[in-house]
Amino acid sequence: MEILLIGGLWLDGTAWDAVTPPLEKLGHRPRPVTLPGQGDGRSSATLDEQLATVLAAIDATAEKPLLVAHSAACALGWMAADARPDRVAGLALIGGFPKADGRTYADFFEMRDGAMHFPGWGPFEGADSADLDEELRRRIEADAVPVPEQVARGVVRLSDERRYDVPVVVVCPEFTPEQAREWIAAGDAPELARAKQVEFVDIDSGHWPMFTKPAELARLLGAVATGH
Repeated sequence: MEILLIGGLWLDGTAWDAVTPPLEKLGHRPRPVTLPGQGDGRSSATLDEQLATVLAAIDATAEKPLLVAHSAACALGWMAADARPDRVAGLALIGGFPKADGRTYADFFEMRDGAMHFPGWGPFEGADSADLDEELRRRIEADAVPVPEQVARGVVRLSDERRYDVPVVVVCPEFTPEQAREWIAAGDAPELARAKQVEFVDIDSGHWPMFTKPAELARLLGAVATGH
């Protein structure tokens, strides 16, 4: 199956380098998506341009792909499912949740020189980064791509309720499936509360399993893809 991989904030397509080989061994065709402003050097990129790039990748597939989105990009993956509800076989959300229409995409940290830079590990201490050793922390921070301000402060737009028909798998890294269900029930993820088919799977990792548990993540995504 074709699997499109979308990294979260500060990540470019190389974030999936350790995940794609085991997915290929499982018979799938993974393709990391390089987002405008996150790997192509375009500091003026917008959220709309990132969405257009994901949609172009979907449109270029010969079959309905599994769309995989990580962290803040879960909102981007959901926007793509909204725009192409009939062209996506399923959506796997790793460590994040969709945002509702009209919400700001990812304005989480201070902007500097037109971009949101990686803020250091302080905000991610605890379960998010507990499985990262010092070498891996240095590598991720060194490779972090500043997110263009027009991406981070872009506005989520949703318009097609057929998005709720797209099967969703919530991959739970630094939180548990039970916690995810509680958050959804409490109204913290209203888009998923309306989705018709939502499954939850656990992975024993921090927030970045593509770096710390790539083989396990590949097996999990391969199983999701096979199920579709």
